[in-house]
Amino acid sequence: MIDRERRPELTTPQGVVELRAGHADRESVAEQLRVAAGDGRIDLTELEERLDRAFAAKTYGELDVLVADLLPRRPSGSRSGTDAETLVLKTSLSNIRQNGRWTVPQRITAECKMLSIVIDFTEAVCSHRETTVEATCGTGSIQLIVPQGWAVRIDGSSTNTAHISNKATARVEPTCPTLTVVGHPRAGRIKIKQPRRR
Repeated sequence: MIDRERRPELTTPQGVVELRAGHADRESVAEQLRVAAGDGRIDLTELEERLDRAFAAKTYGELDVLVADLLPRRPSGSRSGTDAETLVLKTSLSNIRQNGRWTVPQRITAECKMLSIVIDFTEAVCSHRETTVEATCGTGSIQLIVPQGWAVRIDGSSTNTAHISNKATARVEPTCPTLTVVGHPRAGRIKIKQPRRR
């Protein structure tokens, strides 16, 4: 998959240096590889080879190449999911804002690198008791705006949780949906908030 959005780079007198990856980044890629093997997209031999390279990787670039052929192909700025119950929001050349009157599916996948994604649920129609948002960002940001009364839960499989801010602390209404956030920020931020009461 080719993404025109460039990863941030550090320029030194010796040239351009890629940002370094951490333990959580390597483990995240390893999990993607295990899932791909379970789906039959790579065999066990290739899984072992890629896992070895993942745990030896020093930079984001070395990790990205290991999963580049495993990610689903999407058009630039895609807003369509693999089925009716999945919404995929992925930045390419511009920011994305999902707001106004829209129908919330059971699952939302949001991914950005340097840009931003805003998902505003305040006017949305949600018929599900629970909706899951899987949010991944590089140095960009993902913001979720949820209505008063909604419950927000940060899933235990989230990584780098110091970069996830949940300000949706208003009293939960039992009839309102629960938003489960699976967050994977790198250097960027995932922010969850509620609009102020009028």
